[in-house]
Amino acid sequence: MARKRGRKRELRELAAPFTVAAPSGARIRDRLRLGPAGEQVLRLVGEHLGRHQRADLAERVRIGKVTAKDAARAKRKKKLSTVASSRWAGAMTRVSENQYQLSMRALRDERAGLRRVICVISRRLAAPCGKRSQNGVRGYANQDERFQKQRRLQVIKGRLAAVDARLAAGRPSIVAGGRRLAKVRHHLADTQLTENQWRERWEAGRMFITADGESSAPYGNYTITVDPADGSVSIVLPEPLRHLANAPRGRYKPGCTVTFHHRRGEWLDRVTAHRAVRYDIAFDPARDRWYLDASWAAEKAVSPTSGDIEKFGERLLGVDLNADHLAAYVLDEHGNPLGEPITVALDLTGPTATRDGRLRDAISRLIGVAREHGCAGIAIEDLGFSDARSAGRETMGHGGRGKRFRRTVAGIPTARFRERLRGMAYRAGLIVIAVDPAYTSRWGGQHWTKPLQGQSKNKGTRHHGAAVAIARRALGYGIRRRPGVTTHHRRMVERRATGQAVSLPRACGAASPPRTAGMPNRGGKTRLRQGDQLALFPDLEDRLRGHRTAGPDTASRPDRPASQERLRTKVMMDRA
Repeated sequence: MARKRGRKRELRELAAPFTVAAPSGARIRDRLRLGPAGEQVLRLVGEHLGRHQRADLAERVRIGKVTAKDAARAKRKKKLSTVASSRWAGAMTRVSENQYQLSMRALRDERAGLRRVICVISRRLAAPCGKRSQNGVRGYANQDERFQKQRRLQVIKGRLAAVDARLAAGRPSIVAGGRRLAKVRHHLADTQLTENQWRERWEAGRMFITADGESSAPYGNYTITVDPADGSVSIVLPEPLRHLANAPRGRYKPGCTVTFHHRRGEWLDRVTAHRAVRYDIAFDPARDRWYLDASWAAEKAVSPTSGDIEKFGERLLGVDLNADHLAAYVLDEHGNPLGEPITVALDLTGPTATRDGRLRDAISRLIGVAREHGCAGIAIEDLGFSDARSAGRETMGHGGRGKRFRRTVAGIPTARFRERLRGMAYRAGLIVIAVDPAYTSRWGGQHWTKPLQGQSKNKGTRHHGAAVAIARRALGYGIRRRPGVTTHHRRMVERRATGQAVSLPRACGAASPPRTAGMPNRGGKTRLRQGDQLALFPDLEDRLRGHRTAGPDTASRPDRPASQERLRTKVMMDRA
């Protein structure tokens, strides 16, 4: 008996591509090479301030969900000023408020995820076992799986009720030092840590040595000051620890210097102009090292949009993020792929620092390719697997195959890749355009895999087709190729790909009408078929811009500075 065809799924509405905002700030780090005396003083300062900051955080949680006016921050700051300076107290109350708001957002996200899981399980429970309901929802395979899902539904509803109660009361659960590290205390054998090692990490995570910057203060920060001339560091000690001061006005100098090699020019510009710079002192027990972090807010930059890139005829690099590699392709202003497919290996195994370094190296290679081909920016998918991860087996399959797929999705660093790419691309003068990820892999593989394999020497994969689809969507074009595009021309040895992305004007200038069988030949040439003629020929303006599709043509196309500043200048002049 033939299987009855179900109703085709409707395509969802695609979101418009958008330019990823530039980083809102900068953060740099340098090592503090302290002696035994300096380490002892910083430990005392961190433990003293951390204890009072945790007390202030507990008081803020007890206040609950109120407006900023009713949070009693001024009263709490005045109370903390008796055990520390007013600047330390201001930093502690600000961190407490930020931590409270972050925890409330995490609770709301957890509630949304639990509701999605309940909705999916309830829909599948309503369908009969081993069959599909009238609306196409597949039921569970057997009664045993259905019973287990009913139990899981009850557990999730209990968790949802607890989350709703916490949100209503405004009492999030916050673990100072980290919940993950707190759970490790009960599994020291599995983590190969001794109790003393765990205790050292726990105390280091609960220390607090953070000083907010302020404009017009000496070198942008009065509490923790770094002299740009010699790199010396001085710290204002809290009131109970003023007896440990070795400098005037209750300050302590550890006797070490910092340099800030990375982005040193930006840091010097701020501290010499006495603009606000925030400093954080942290201890890493695994390496037994102390670090000083400097951070500041960046000015808002007006980034060009995808429409500006299309208008000014800039190239774009499309990138498809996968679990073990990055597939990329360069597209011209008309949406035509140029050159060979690009594959960047991505090995995300090992410790966190190793994975982060490999991710940065892969992004650096992408930026190098974009600069080499004169691209104005990089197009990526606006990926977010939070919904799928929360639903788990209900939406991403079950069994061995589903487990492998969920593991693959969990291994793709979507958020970290986006944030790293945003900052590094902005520093390199490139913009990042995020597009809707719907159907890019499916349609890109369907419509672009074979054309790319016929165009390039290195055989492209469906992931490179997805990269082309991503870049075309970022440029505002459709993913599918325009029908009727011919193959390589037998004389010019190029694809006539100009007309597949945009509709050019009617034939003009030297373009002759198509030949027919009854027309006489000129110049001793053999008669050409009607299909060999180019019906749409670019006009003079388009020919001056150049329509090229065979390769990057770095020799004939000079390295133009397709940077964010040049595009921004064009955009501002056009808008003016």
